[in-house]
Amino acid sequence: MLVIALIIGCEVGFWVILLLGLTVRYLTSARRVSTVLLACVPLVDVVLLAASVIDLRRGGEASLSHGLAAIYIGVSLAFGSQLIGWADQRFAHRFAGGPAPVRPPKAGPERAARERGQWFKHLLAYTTAAVVLSFFTLLVGDADRTAPLWGVMAPWALVLAIDFVVSFSYTVLPRRS
Repeated sequence: MLVIALIIGCEVGFWVILLLGLTVRYLTSARRVSTVLLACVPLVDVVLLAASVIDLRRGGEASLSHGLAAIYIGVSLAFGSQLIGWADQRFAHRFAGGPAPVRPPKAGPERAARERGQWFKHLLAYTTAAVVLSFFTLLVGDADRTAPLWGVMAPWALVLAIDFVVSFSYTVLPRRS
């Protein structure tokens, strides 16, 4: 339960640090402070990884929550910069007179390319989570004790396969404008 609370805290922390960094960047002249704050956003993942490792090393029971922590880290690594860019565009537009946010293409080869790119990011998230789970397994040193960690990967593999079919369908059967 502690790891689940930490995952929730890390998600809240991600958005708080991001919004604080963007607020400082666009509503004050403290450019260096905002750069430092935005550079701290990835530290949220480091905190979650360290806490999960400490919990497992201290004899904590490997559970689904540790698997979810690995998923969080994988998704954050793969999609984090995209989320930061998304928020930055909107913040700049709203508070600093920046250009309107770029909307993703709705059809054509541009849409197909975007969907393929998103799927490859999804694959990166999946692979990263598998690496993190392997790291947890090595640290614990007992494959039987860490077997529950891997329970998250089979359902996620199914989601990844469905996402592949949907994402690449835009290449095979492109949508028209």
